[in-house]
Amino acid sequence: MKVGIYDVDSKIPNLALMKLSAHHKEQGDKVETYSPLFKNEYDKIYASKIFNFSDPSMLDDERMEIGGTGYDIKKNLPDHIENLVPDYSLYNFPHSIGFTQRGCRLRCDFCVVPEKEGKVKGVKTIDEIWTQRDSNFVILLDNDFFGNPEWRERIEEIKEYKLRVSFNQGLNIRNLKEEQAQALASVHFTNSKGTFRQVHFAWDDARHEKLIHKGIKTCMEAGIKPYQMAFYVLIGYNSTPEEDYHRVQVLKDYGCDPYVMVYNKKDFYQVRFQRYVNNRAIFNSVDWQDYNSSIKNRYKQTGDPNQLEMAWI
Repeated sequence: MKVGIYDVDSKIPNLALMKLSAHHKEQGDKVETYSPLFKNEYDKIYASKIFNFSDPSMLDDERMEIGGTGYDIKKNLPDHIENLVPDYSLYNFPHSIGFTQRGCRLRCDFCVVPEKEGKVKGVKTIDEIWTQRDSNFVILLDNDFFGNPEWRERIEEIKEYKLRVSFNQGLNIRNLKEEQAQALASVHFTNSKGTFRQVHFAWDDARHEKLIHKGIKTCMEAGIKPYQMAFYVLIGYNSTPEEDYHRVQVLKDYGCDPYVMVYNKKDFYQVRFQRYVNNRAIFNSVDWQDYNSSIKNRYKQTGDPNQLEMAWI
């Protein structure tokens, strides 16, 4: 059987698709990355859609089995496939990816994790995830690493194997205890590409400001520098533009790195503010009020908000 693997929108290698590839190769099937130009050649097609805003127009083939959070949050791999070692050759990817835990203690209204994954539970050890032994870089997809009752054992494994680890989905700074901050500082955490030391947190609700201040100070006391802390900042969900601006300025004043995530990609303000903050050259040199006024004036004249932004860049 010839199997096509279609990754609609993943930012990193798709773990579920790699496990499906491993399963079919065990059966002796030929597996390759799906190409719409040769779609008639496939006996079976697997597609994964992570984000609900991604274009679904190509997901229209009757041979196509579709999964992923952006398509169906209830759909999971069968256990015998879930437990397979991923086929990293599908992406020619040299590092290891996996979950040490599933679920999340928080129940944020905008997040599907509690419904999709349920209560927090440990699922794999670092030793089980780290199958690409030629690389000491591991990407963890945990949604609540320190919510795992076995987090201490996982930290010890990371240190024992001298691994560089990206906590790709971010860590929960609101509930971060002193012991956990010290444990985090003791490992070689990195950004998602493994190129420099950075750990991601989130500040999604303006009402959590006191907890954010406390968490940042706890990390600093443990030896984590402000410039090593990056924050996902959700805007457009129960927040005003004034609250959005205040949050990124607080983080900037600490020396942390804000990264804006928009709730509604069709909202012009949200996209404009995201572009402003996430372009460091603009964010560090131009005041938001000046930038915003210029963009709006230019948009009124031309109808094209991108022209002035290219000039700023």
